[in-house]
Amino acid sequence: MSNKEYKRLLARQDSLNTGLSGAQLSNESLENRISKLRKDTADLNGKLSDLRERYADMDDKYTKLRNNSSTEISKLSTDLKKREQRLKEVEEVLRKRDEATNQLKEKLQQALLGFTKSGLTVEIKNGKVYVSLTDKLLFPSGSIIIDEKGRQALTQLAAVLKEQPEINIAVEGHTDTQKVNNLGQIKDNWDLSVLRSTSVVRFLTETGKVESVRMTATGKGEFQPLESNASADGRSRNRRIEIVLSPKLDELYDLIKQ
Repeated sequence: MSNKEYKRLLARQDSLNTGLSGAQLSNESLENRISKLRKDTADLNGKLSDLRERYADMDDKYTKLRNNSSTEISKLSTDLKKREQRLKEVEEVLRKRDEATNQLKEKLQQALLGFTKSGLTVEIKNGKVYVSLTDKLLFPSGSIIIDEKGRQALTQLAAVLKEQPEINIAVEGHTDTQKVNNLGQIKDNWDLSVLRSTSVVRFLTETGKVESVRMTATGKGEFQPLESNASADGRSRNRRIEIVLSPKLDELYDLIKQ
């Protein structure tokens, strides 16, 4: 082999060695990149898995929330329908009460028609029927004993009340502001109003045969006047017995409590 050929081969070998060294460096760099990519891929897969778990958890919570909301809406809708039905029932009870009250007023006006000129009135206030009788219609002056005309009026009244077992009856005695004088054991207007209301209750229950359990007697004295006590006419109007008739509202109270 000539010296020239030998040098050419050595140069060729050096060139190959240099190329091999470069290739090895390039290969090492690629392996490093591959290793990094694998690590990045593993990290991304871990994050993806975590995101999937979080998504699944959120989806589960959303489903539960949606179901709960649907259930709650359904419950509220049912409750609302029940309330609407109860309101209709209450309105029906009130309608029947008003109808019965008006019918009772008409019956009383017909039954007591002959006493209207003697100071008897029948009216409706706050869902109740008020029968007002002046003391001149019922009692002699300063007395608690019912006179004949008063007995006639109360007898007519009792006949209507016996036909209305669902009506509660409150008898209220009222006076003017004039002081009570020379009336024996009657000390003042409180006494007079109470004793007069009690006399009316006794007549309605004992003679008129109205059930005692439906009756209440109270005395208001001079403290709920209809007119000023400054005039004789005003005092005359204030001296009265008011019979307050109230429909029993047990059905209405039961509905309200539900």
